[in-house]
Amino acid sequence: MLTVTAAVTPKGERRRYALVSAAADLLCEGGFDAVRHRAVARRAGLPLASTTYYFSSLDDLIANAVEYVGMLETRDLQDRVADLSRRRRGAEATADILVDLLVGDSPERVTEQLISRYERLIACARQPNLRDIQRRILKHRTDAVIAVVERCGRSVHPELLSALVCAVDGAVVAALVGDGDGPRATARATLVDVVDVLAPYT
Repeated sequence: MLTVTAAVTPKGERRRYALVSAAADLLCEGGFDAVRHRAVARRAGLPLASTTYYFSSLDDLIANAVEYVGMLETRDLQDRVADLSRRRRGAEATADILVDLLVGDSPERVTEQLISRYERLIACARQPNLRDIQRRILKHRTDAVIAVVERCGRSVHPELLSALVCAVDGAVVAALVGDGDGPRATARATLVDVVDVLAPYT
């Protein structure tokens, strides 16, 4: 006889989703330290016991939250790429598109979003169970860059475009702790300098 637990019923799935979504929100707002059983349950509007009922541990809940955030970011990247027309673009036009893709196009929200992203990246590097998730997220970012570069009429060399993403990440992190022009302007300047080298015209 098949036994169906509450965790796999439609109601159980809705509750599980609510907990993951709440944990993801807390993760983006306050980092890993903000994701605690009580805080997640409160944000989801569910009993405290639900966090341990639907997840084997806090680490399990956090892993699901990281994966969920990555899924949302990937969906946004894919939507942006899908909306991009195919035409030959110069270095500055290509850089503008890549800045919006990799850094964000909402200046008032960019800094907090970026801090959250790089906090997650570093924290995942310290936690082996999260590294594979973060690697998949990074691959999705690189895949989106590859698609943009191809739509801009430029040569696609995955290893070079992976280096381009790393260059942007380094520039953004430096800008976040510096007092210069800010993450978007710094990332754009970096991209304008390297895009013709790493992604020349076809």
